[in-house]
Amino acid sequence: EFDWNSPVWRHWLREMGSQHHLIRYDERGWGLSDHDAEDMSFASWVRDMEAVVDAEGLEHFSVLGISQGCAVAIAYAVRHPERVAKLVLYGGYAAGRSLRNPSQQEELERTLLLNLIRVGWGRDNPAFRQVFGTLFLPEGTPEQHQWFSDLAKTMPMENALRVRQTTDVIDVRQEATKVSAPTLVHHAQGDGMVPFESGRHLAAPFPGGRFA
Repeated sequence: EFDWNSPVWRHWLREMGSQHHLIRYDERGWGLSDHDAEDMSFASWVRDMEAVVDAEGLEHFSVLGISQGCAVAIAYAVRHPERVAKLVLYGGYAAGRSLRNPSQQEELERTLLLNLIRVGWGRDNPAFRQVFGTLFLPEGTPEQHQWFSDLAKTMPMENALRVRQTTDVIDVRQEATKVSAPTLVHHAQGDGMVPFESGRHLAAPFPGGRFA
């Protein structure tokens, strides 16, 4: 319901939901999902997707993965090739920040993002959270940046930090070579959070992949 009013997400829901049965779920740790989840590992994220699919009784469907959701979608598709008809991956990566042979500058950026969460995530002043909004939405409107900041407050600081730490060590490079479903990889050239080259590298291993 929150997303239906979102200047960031409502057009996605409207357009995809107009011709398809669209299922979207909150990651563990934020939104309406359990905030007290002990396990915030990548493996737990894949199990959560399996649980949602099983609960909905889905047998054959297409998957849209966004950001770290791309890696979750890839891992799921390898585990359940008989269920995944097509993959669409947007703004994602196969290897987290710590595993991309980061330069000194990139490593500083990685630790800075972690410290921004530690220092400013839960404050009433949105200044620190707005850094993330600017990175995710570099051409965003003030309304979109405010919405992104409000959304961030639905996740406790400790969970935001754990998610950030988990995404830094994601590695599905081997799994990507085993995906059998037709795959379309999209990446924006001006992405401030995930480098464009990470999107290009993500698309490279797919046997039936296309990069846009």
